[in-house]
Amino acid sequence: MTEDTKKVTDDKELAVAAARIARERNCTDVKILDLTGISPATNFYVIATTTSDRQGRTVADEISVKAKAQGHQRYGIAGYDHGQWILLDFVSVVAHLFNEDQRDYYNLEMLWGDAKELTIDD
Repeated sequence: MTEDTKKVTDDKELAVAAARIARERNCTDVKILDLTGISPATNFYVIATTTSDRQGRTVADEISVKAKAQGHQRYGIAGYDHGQWILLDFVSVVAHLFNEDQRDYYNLEMLWGDAKELTIDD
């Protein structure tokens, strides 16, 4: 396995773990977009809809803990205080936790319509 292949595999594991956390915490419409080879900035987007600011912060915290346990460093976080759109930036994996209005408005799935959607395996 090449170093690049291992990196993408590690990134995919984080994306799936983040999506599972969002789903387990009752976020809706949880998706993983595979941007490998499409985006020069990141490999995976995790997108989820939250029902409250508190839920968004809880999911963000749990994803951050899981990422650290997997050896990923979080390089940025935005929107945490307001909770309408929380962005967690692990560089090669970016998690977006939206409230319903923000998710509809930004519609990242349409923006990255050529990305393959991964399934969240149980």
